[in-house]
Amino acid sequence: MRISTFARHLREGAKNVARNGWMTFASISAISISLFVLGIFLMLALNVNRLADQFESQIEIRVYLDVKVNEQQRTAVQNDIAAIPDVRKVTFVSKEEGLTILREKMGDEGKDLLDGFEGDNNPLNDSFTVEVTDPRLVGQVAEQIKAIDARNNPPLLYKINYGKGTVETLFKITDIVRNIGLVFVLLLAFTAMFLISNTIKITIVARRREIGIMKLVGATNGFIRWPFFIEGALLGLIGSAIPVAVLLWGYAEFLKYTKLPLSLMLIQLIPLRELVLIVPVLLLGIGIMIGIWGSLLSVRKFLKV
Repeated sequence: MRISTFARHLREGAKNVARNGWMTFASISAISISLFVLGIFLMLALNVNRLADQFESQIEIRVYLDVKVNEQQRTAVQNDIAAIPDVRKVTFVSKEEGLTILREKMGDEGKDLLDGFEGDNNPLNDSFTVEVTDPRLVGQVAEQIKAIDARNNPPLLYKINYGKGTVETLFKITDIVRNIGLVFVLLLAFTAMFLISNTIKITIVARRREIGIMKLVGATNGFIRWPFFIEGALLGLIGSAIPVAVLLWGYAEFLKYTKLPLSLMLIQLIPLRELVLIVPVLLLGIGIMIGIWGSLLSVRKFLKV
């Protein structure tokens, strides 16, 4: 295609968007509203998935040593655990550190309740905090640690705790939440595509006489399609740019107002800079694709004269 011909198609497509008034407004409105709803659910699903990842990342194994374990044995146990392929990090927590952590968790009540338990009166055990490469492997890694300790005579471990039962339930809940979010987003995406394409089809159908005349005077199918192709792309671009701008502005304001309360709850939402790399690309891509698709499907029906 010549550059001059393409420039002509581009001008005609832009003119069609400008001169079709209410039909253009209807198409852009349908695209904007549909993609706005889709964008809200998309951002919600992304944040729910982020929260699920945060909860899963906090899962770890706590390995308590027997009180009779000496330093040499403790080092050997730590090296054995660290050698397990799925273990990412092993951190030693002395009973003194454990008592300090317990005081911090209990707050003001812990200061009075735990007084007098320092030194030899400390009832806690030395322990290891074991972080794994995949939170879903905590049960498997815990069993491997038990198997390692079973070779010791006598056993060097007092207890292994990773919240068995609770962890499995958490994984089931997060899987359900993720799947529900994915299903909702996909359903909304297909609904948006259906509504938008039908609205654009109505826009093109209203100009079937124009297409028929162009066909009768000898215009090729490609010559007729290109202006509508460009028109559909422009409708999709404009209609998707509006909800993208509103959604990003709204999300930025939402982060400002919820930053302090959510930080107190230790909940971290997806930063705006990360959403900018996801939401605009998806919504703009969907809008332009549907605009082109709806235009071409409708024009094709009237090319057989």
